[in-house]
Amino acid sequence: MRLFAALAVALTLSVAAHAAEPAKLWEATGFQLPESVLFDAAKNVLYVSNINADPVAKDGNGYISKLSVEGKLVTEKWVTGLDAPKGMALAKGRLYVSDIDRLVVIDVQTGKITKTYNAPGAKFLNDIAIDADGAVYVSDMMDSAIWRLKGTRFEKWLADPQLENPNGLRIDNGRLVVAAWGPMTGDGFATSKPGPLKAVSLADRMVRDISPPIGNLDGLEPDGKGGWLVSDWMKGGVFSLDRKGTPTKILTLSQGSADIGYVPEQKLLLVPMMLDGKVVAYRY
Repeated sequence: MRLFAALAVALTLSVAAHAAEPAKLWEATGFQLPESVLFDAAKNVLYVSNINADPVAKDGNGYISKLSVEGKLVTEKWVTGLDAPKGMALAKGRLYVSDIDRLVVIDVQTGKITKTYNAPGAKFLNDIAIDADGAVYVSDMMDSAIWRLKGTRFEKWLADPQLENPNGLRIDNGRLVVAAWGPMTGDGFATSKPGPLKAVSLADRMVRDISPPIGNLDGLEPDGKGGWLVSDWMKGGVFSLDRKGTPTKILTLSQGSADIGYVPEQKLLLVPMMLDGKVVAYRY
């Protein structure tokens, strides 16, 4: 009886673990190096940034697509005239987009670029986060730095090797949470060790690790339960981190799983597969 009971418990746990795995909902194709996916709750649409060639080339062929939450293309080239758009964030009807060495502001009503803030010396502006006061933070992955737009002033807010090449950003209770790529070796995007999640105090800019090393981290999203979801671009995949920062891999994917989006109310996980030119949605 004890053996049977143990087997029954093991089977129950196995079924529960399987049930918790993200279920694929849809796949949208036809994108050109899609780097980031962002949900606009007010308009119930998704924005997808398309690098569309070299991620550091000022070639003017980058664009933003508009996609329905069901995975149907609304507008392929909703916003054009960008170079290599990557991270995005929304605030008060404005879409902020990082674009190599500038921050671009788009009116979501018209799809028109209304403002551009240059970041002289920036190398690879990437993800964006906006705090409660409206300050906009932008990671410079190749320079281990964070830029900040406060009012009309866009400047380097923090440069610190402890950032370990920051990528994904989110604001959380007086701190900036950072998904680190890892310390780069100088050989392309290779790193000497995987990157962890980090926290930067908004008050004093102190940097500390809040997870063990995980991977070459890209996208970062709160899971709605006090933890985090992060993607590993190089090895491919998505991890769930609990409140203590303990990572569990929930999706195994190919290389290029980039700046994910997550809609907790809909349990909708959105993964841009950059090298495959597609966006994949999962129920999680």
